[in-house]
Amino acid sequence: MADKVTGSRTRQAGAGAKRRKAAATGKRMTKAAQRAEMTEQILDAAEHLFSRDGLYGVTLKDVAKRVGVHHTLVNYYFNDKQTLFDAVIARRAGVTSSARMRALDEYEQACNGKPTVEGALRAFLDTDLDLYSQGGEAWKNYGALGALMSNTRHGGELMDQHFDPVVLRLVALLKKAMPEAADEDVFWGYHFVTGALMLTLARTGRIDRLSGGLCRSDDYEAVKARMATFMAAGFKAICKPRKGTRKASG
Repeated sequence: MADKVTGSRTRQAGAGAKRRKAAATGKRMTKAAQRAEMTEQILDAAEHLFSRDGLYGVTLKDVAKRVGVHHTLVNYYFNDKQTLFDAVIARRAGVTSSARMRALDEYEQACNGKPTVEGALRAFLDTDLDLYSQGGEAWKNYGALGALMSNTRHGGELMDQHFDPVVLRLVALLKKAMPEAADEDVFWGYHFVTGALMLTLARTGRIDRLSGGLCRSDDYEAVKARMATFMAAGFKAICKPRKGTRKASG
């Protein structure tokens, strides 16, 4: 409850500051600016709630209550809950995809076209983890939401829509680093990587309890120090040529 009150007060304070600034300069916010501000408030509130209770555990009335408006206003901006959910996912998807794509391109250029498995994974994973660790609570909420939606059919479709290009860019670099690896082994390796990443972003606190507080599920720096190295070793283990297997053509 305290978290909800604090979040609501923070948003109200931000909105109030904008209005006071407009008043001090003798200017009124344009309708477009008001609409943009309200859209962001709704998306922020929905992101927070969806990240905790998922698509089916949240109503538009819940979102409206967190924003502090009547639920009909949320309906006005977003026709239904599914539309709102998809908009929440899309808002940050382009940011994380672009950042990782840029990091992979820069890494390939820096390594003169001779990537290593760990180097490619670090460009992909560390860039993403930095967003969640440095982007504040909003990005942490988005990460938790991504972990939730990755386990649903519709969420899988959204993953395909927003993240396939950057994932396939990583896969291409991994194949370049392991030219003798069977394609299916590389894809299975990525499957295991994304599973570990999603569990990390979920921040369930399970590792906190298992380790007796030695590890924290929100310690992204500790994850960064270990994940790419660990996953690279796994790739190398499963991508060794095995009897009866061959690299897929193409």
